[in-house]
Amino acid sequence: MDRYPRKYVVDIVRAVIEGYRKGVLEGQIKEINKEQIIRDICNQLEINYKPSLKRVINATGTVIHTNLGRSPISKYALERIIEIGGRYNNLEYNLDEGKRGSRYSHVEKLLCKITGAEDAIVVNNNAAAVLLVLSTIAKNKEVIVSRGQLVEIGGSFRVPLVMEQSGAILKEVGTTNRTHLFDYENAICENTAAILRVHQSNYRILGFTEEVSIEELVELKKKYGLPLIEDIGSGVFIDLSKYGLSYEPTVQNSIKKV
Repeated sequence: MDRYPRKYVVDIVRAVIEGYRKGVLEGQIKEINKEQIIRDICNQLEINYKPSLKRVINATGTVIHTNLGRSPISKYALERIIEIGGRYNNLEYNLDEGKRGSRYSHVEKLLCKITGAEDAIVVNNNAAAVLLVLSTIAKNKEVIVSRGQLVEIGGSFRVPLVMEQSGAILKEVGTTNRTHLFDYENAICENTAAILRVHQSNYRILGFTEEVSIEELVELKKKYGLPLIEDIGSGVFIDLSKYGLSYEPTVQNSIKKV
């Protein structure tokens, strides 16, 4: 009772005793030992009350592993988390103006400087970013996407489902392996809200294939005055190919081209 909340202890006691009752009724337990019941209760409390997050060794060969917490946090960042997170701070308070501020102000300028973007906002993950963009500019309107880019990535992030949840209407163009610029252009109508280009990330279609480059889509969106949304997947800031890894499109290059 000194170590755990009373309700939690009571729930564990009831569960363990119920397990013994069931064992007796089914003939699996012949004798009742009070000390053993207490030990079982204590063991169950220890097991159930341990933090679920634990340190592990990454021996997968994947350096930035989603299932293993992605990138480890640097020592400097951890020290800042302890220093700031352990006290009151100006998360949503503008110290210069002496009034309520925005939590995004702490990252907006930094992200704009790194990426070259005009503005920035932080959300939980890529799916949330796509959902917010589509629901903001394309609700009840059509968004043109190549059939070869209707991907499922990670934990069931499916482009068609995200679009459906956002209220946008999916307008598929081209085929699974080949999509041309004229496929996009022929699909544009008065109900078109945007063009969406999705990086295929962790799979490739090889052989008789064709896809439209971001540069071509930029010219097309300018021609028709439409927003162009590019989902580049990982959102990497550094070209890792110079370190011997596979090339992934960087945020800076995407913004520069758009």
